[in-house]
Amino acid sequence: MDKEGSKKTTRIKNQKRKSELDSSESTKKSRSESLPGSKPLDDVDFVQQIAQCRTAACESIEAFKFNKKRVRVLSEAKDCPDEGKGVLYWMSRDQRVQDNWAFLYAQRLALKLKLPLYVCFCLVPNFREATIRQFGFMLKGLAEVEKECRNLDISFYLLMGKAKDVLPEFIKNHHIGGVVTDFSPLRIPSAWVTELSALLPKDVPFCQVDAHNIVPCWVASPKLEYSARTIRSKIHKVLNEYLTEFPPLIKHPHKSPTMPKSVNWEKAAEFLEVDRTVKEVDWAQPGTTGAYHTLATFCNKRLKFYESDRNDPNKEALSDLSPWFHFGQISPQRCVLAVRGFRSRAKESVDAFIEESVIRRELTDNFCFYNENYDSIKGAAKWAQDTLEAHRNDKRAYVYNRQQLEQAKTHDNLWNAAQAVCGLSVEFMIKAGKNAQSLGRSGI
Repeated sequence: MDKEGSKKTTRIKNQKRKSELDSSESTKKSRSESLPGSKPLDDVDFVQQIAQCRTAACESIEAFKFNKKRVRVLSEAKDCPDEGKGVLYWMSRDQRVQDNWAFLYAQRLALKLKLPLYVCFCLVPNFREATIRQFGFMLKGLAEVEKECRNLDISFYLLMGKAKDVLPEFIKNHHIGGVVTDFSPLRIPSAWVTELSALLPKDVPFCQVDAHNIVPCWVASPKLEYSARTIRSKIHKVLNEYLTEFPPLIKHPHKSPTMPKSVNWEKAAEFLEVDRTVKEVDWAQPGTTGAYHTLATFCNKRLKFYESDRNDPNKEALSDLSPWFHFGQISPQRCVLAVRGFRSRAKESVDAFIEESVIRRELTDNFCFYNENYDSIKGAAKWAQDTLEAHRNDKRAYVYNRQQLEQAKTHDNLWNAAQAVCGLSVEFMIKAGKNAQSLGRSGI
């Protein structure tokens, strides 16, 4: 194909993508107008407007028309037993109170049955190569979750150990009649779910809710998608159905017999068996409050440059929301709803943000959910594996070991600068690309 033909094809693709976005927006205009508008907002105004959007959608999840396609029932039991005395939300990937479909579904069930609502988070002593940088950020976010739960008369428990080792006893002691958890496509969290499922009483229903993706992973596509191109139209086709406002998680009217003691967060940190030489970051405030501040700052200052400058490592145009996305401390759906409110002054940037935070981000969950070799070269397409094999013995101009890469001892000044400034690991450098931090600051 000649250059002109290539340019024409690219223009057609871009026009089609914008058309899909415009179509998605047109039927949601009235809802968008209720979201934070184009005027600069401070953090308090921003959070207040978001809270108003929730209550405008519905007074509580009990009266809200919940989309049950977000839910998978993992157990044979479908209904809670009559002798059940509580509903449990096992919090894992989505570590926030508001804008959390899994938490909302658990409260919906508890309200329907007029039962207390419990939340448990199972803290493991270590997780792969995570250091105190990652764990510290997570624990501080969970401390905010505990405080919010207490204000809503919801019992929050931090349990030390794997779910299979600590949750069965908790469920037995509290006579839990139903368990709800959130969704992760990754191997280890999926194994945790499978292990717990095998240990639950046969009459206790166990449900999983995708609270991380806007379009539930199992709804977006029933199979492995190979590119943004193949999944984009599938997501846009149903986006209006799922990109809705959240109802508020309300003060729970059915209190547990006794509220738990406050979590000893210092003791929780001492429980960890992780590398403590990698210090915690100081540029990112952990928790949902910090996430809202970053979202407001992005909308007010950087959003207008997002489309044109996000791939320039010398410019500040990214959302910087990735750390909070990673730990589920803010909902990507909330971010898209908020960003869409600024469409009148930054249409191209809003469209670009939706492409990155919805289409391409949710493509990664699809890849991990349907590809058991997602973290191995075996998971790559056959043509890619064949190409690598064919060029295995090619002479390389430069060959570095892991230590040289991590210590910024290469010929590439950009790589060296990124390593020196951000302290990246090799894996994260490859995955997150430019302007990334080992905490999770990627290109969104």
